[in-house]
Amino acid sequence: MKKDWKLNKLILGIVGIMILTSACQNPEQSMTVVPSDEMDAVIQEEAKPINEEVNHPVVRVGTLKGPTGMGMVRLMNLSQKGETALDYTFEILDSPDELVSKIISGEVDVAAVPTNVALLLYNKTEGEVMVAAVNTLGVLYLLENGNTVHQMRDLKDKTVHVSGKGASPDFILQYLLNEADLAINQDVELAYNLQHADLAAAMAEGDVAIGLLPQPHVTTAMMKNPELRIAMDMTKLWEDANEGNQLAMGVLVTQTAFAKANQETLNLFLNEYKESVAYVNENIEEAAMLIEANGILPSVAIAKQAIPFSNIVYMDAYEARPFLDRYFEVLYNFEPNSIGGKLADDAFYYEK
Repeated sequence: MKKDWKLNKLILGIVGIMILTSACQNPEQSMTVVPSDEMDAVIQEEAKPINEEVNHPVVRVGTLKGPTGMGMVRLMNLSQKGETALDYTFEILDSPDELVSKIISGEVDVAAVPTNVALLLYNKTEGEVMVAAVNTLGVLYLLENGNTVHQMRDLKDKTVHVSGKGASPDFILQYLLNEADLAINQDVELAYNLQHADLAAAMAEGDVAIGLLPQPHVTTAMMKNPELRIAMDMTKLWEDANEGNQLAMGVLVTQTAFAKANQETLNLFLNEYKESVAYVNENIEEAAMLIEANGILPSVAIAKQAIPFSNIVYMDAYEARPFLDRYFEVLYNFEPNSIGGKLADDAFYYEK
């Protein structure tokens, strides 16, 4: 009972920071997440470790609906047909509390999560979770009802609607505004009164002029209102401001104990996952059907439009470390608790 109580405290603390900004109960959920100011007061104990099996033949994979799960649909399909090198179980979860619970209790071996949550878990479990690969780059876009915004300086004297004050998208936008020498609430007003789904609906109705949204909410809004336009790609702006360093917003994490005991198995999984990502990007129509069939997005039409703008990738975490570290530095400078209070060290990064 005492262990369960400690585990529940950790789950509640991390889930609390995730629920603030992710549309996780929505089938069109995004992957943006941020910790709350109360997290450190809630989380006191580390999670119980994963059970120590030397050679686990089945890789248990968890993901949330939305962009984080899109790259693995080909692997899911092949696994169902018995055409993979490993045996898998896949859990596609509706809410972040379910996924976080399964990660920190060791019920999944690998999971797809927002990048800052990976380091948050690593710090709060004292190293029991590590990052294995980057699976999603930036998914944030500035949408406009109109044709007045083409660069950051064009936002001067305008209001931008953002979902979730203190969320990772908010920090990214504020960082880019600072880089453009625009002062928050002086040169540019930021409004936080709408969540992702509500903001997408308001933009589709023409009630909001300028808004920052992630995929697939960008796609759903534009499908409902063809007059909407993508004014700026936050991923491109981030790269321009950071000497080409990419913006990584989604990663694969693994249990540290699982990685150490099953390195060959984990490497095989990562290779098969990489092939799945390539298939999704090269076969959009077929991948869109798999995405709908697995309930990751609600329709083939949305998936087809969203895939090219969701920056689904595969990069080994150790090789991606320079731009992951840069992302963590920016988040830390805005709010240390957003990544669990500490920057990443060597042990956070899995190396094949």
